[in-house]
Amino acid sequence: MWHILRQITRTGIVSEPPPRVDEALRAEAGRIHDEILATLGQALAIRAVDAGSCNGCELEIHALNNPYYNLEGLGIRFVASPRHADLLLVTGPVSRHMAEALRRTYDATPEPRLVVAVGDCGCTGGLFGESYASCGRVAEVIPVDLAVPGCPPPPIEILRGILGVVKRDAGAPRR
Repeated sequence: MWHILRQITRTGIVSEPPPRVDEALRAEAGRIHDEILATLGQALAIRAVDAGSCNGCELEIHALNNPYYNLEGLGIRFVASPRHADLLLVTGPVSRHMAEALRRTYDATPEPRLVVAVGDCGCTGGLFGESYASCGRVAEVIPVDLAVPGCPPPPIEILRGILGVVKRDAGAPRR
């Protein structure tokens, strides 16, 4: 034990320096914020659904909530219930066990609802495809408005996808 304590005191605190501020990303986030408010005129509520992913896409979605991307500051928030959501953000190939839960979540989301499939698995089924355990891509189970490819897609691409589907829906006539 003393050996470990001596090594800790000799080494000190080891950490990496903070990342440099990316002004281009900050300007892009500000532009997206302005577009979201101009399009919606209000906040956007998102319900994230993991339909069987490896959690790579969830890590990128969670990164949207950190201070670097500041999703909450853009007027976008995650909600716990699909009844309060405007948009479903679905990740992963839909496992057979999650298919019914995903359909029920979709049905519980009020109209007009939007669905964004995130990641290669959500868009195409990825490595898993369609099998005895997997229904494949999200579009095989519920209608998808937009797909954000990548394994996993970076947070800014997920944000661009959300903005793209919201802008497209705002310009479309109501169902």
